[in-house]
Amino acid sequence: MPLPIDLLIEAKWIIPVEPTDIVLENHSIAIDKGRIVAILQHSEAKIRYTPSETKKLPNHILTPGLVNLHTHAAMSLLRGLADDLPLMDWLKNHIWPAEAKHVSPQFVYDGTLLACAEMLRSGITCFNDMYFFPSAAAKAALTLGMRAAIGLITIDFPTAYAADTDDYLAKGMSIRDEMRDHPLLSFCLAPHAPYTVGDRSFAKVLTLAEQCDMPIHLHIHETRQEIDESLGQYGLRPIERMHRLGVLGPAFIGVHCVYLDPREMELLAQHGCSVAHCPSSNLKLASGISPIAALSENGVNIGLGTDSAASNNRLDILQEMRLASLLAKGQSGRAEAVGAHQALRMATLGGARALGLDAETGSICPGKWADLCAFRINDSTLAPCYDPVSLLAYSAGREHVSDVWVAGKARVSDGKLLGANEIELINLAALWQNQLRPQNT
Repeated sequence: MPLPIDLLIEAKWIIPVEPTDIVLENHSIAIDKGRIVAILQHSEAKIRYTPSETKKLPNHILTPGLVNLHTHAAMSLLRGLADDLPLMDWLKNHIWPAEAKHVSPQFVYDGTLLACAEMLRSGITCFNDMYFFPSAAAKAALTLGMRAAIGLITIDFPTAYAADTDDYLAKGMSIRDEMRDHPLLSFCLAPHAPYTVGDRSFAKVLTLAEQCDMPIHLHIHETRQEIDESLGQYGLRPIERMHRLGVLGPAFIGVHCVYLDPREMELLAQHGCSVAHCPSSNLKLASGISPIAALSENGVNIGLGTDSAASNNRLDILQEMRLASLLAKGQSGRAEAVGAHQALRMATLGGARALGLDAETGSICPGKWADLCAFRINDSTLAPCYDPVSLLAYSAGREHVSDVWVAGKARVSDGKLLGANEIELINLAALWQNQLRPQNT
């Protein structure tokens, strides 16, 4: 007798990511209570299940939902505010002053809501955030039903959010304790960077990470200037400093990791660390190119991040996936470096694994949450399709995303965002633009 289930999705192609290098044709995914029950051929699915709803995707590729391993979602409200500047000039003279004047819980909620809308329409179902007022970011993600790893930021100077390290950590842990049981939320400790966080603060972060089993999410080795200043202040490069402080480990997510020597790549691999590779942001800020082909060969887990819309200026993991693959090929001189399957894995399971969520999301496997993304490919700009994975890695764009599910619930349907009004989002951004607009323009 057929089993009742909530949803059956029939797709032309399914790319499960696990096992690797597999593409399933004319298969269905059975979903019940938000989780994947089975992946099986259409004919068998019709015999085994009686779904409350069936979604037919005859001209589509179905993948795990994409994972954005590094962003500052609220900074969508700063998109384009100060472009074409070096990182430290951009931060010190434009971004930090704007944040000091305007950042508030409402700013964070509205900016994150705008970011979540963009990410969902781009096929992203989970993002790892680092910003002030993290409870406001969490609430915005839940408003649109998106999975989020909320970073509990720590900086050694006061902001509108907190006064000092102890205040940042106390507020962050209070938020985590309050919201930790929500199935769409997880939490990271997010010390900002080695140049904004001192050794004593890192010791406190590390203690909490070990006690509460949370990842540590840190900008590191983003620029040569950062490394030079660390050598001047500590006599150590930042990764070596983190190693001596005991910060490196399987829970460590190093964001950017542009300038690495062989010893540092070996340290990251030996300690089971992950890297959040943000190629567009690194290029736009002229920071450089992370050696992800070499990192991968060393066994380092890599996920992809957009960084913020203020430094990218798109929250588009598909674009990062293509760019990551092409840069790895060009940098290594090997056309086979970071192939299509590996790039998709970085965009999905790599990010989930870094966040400790790989048992729950990041691939299409029975028992995992049904976090899924469908791409409509009956489009002349994508024809012909010899290899669906290659098509996604090198040809498709976020405009081809048709449907997105988070925990089995539709969040984008036939290209339309559910749960938010497009005009209202545009008007919301315009209101903030009027407040944030530099006075000399």
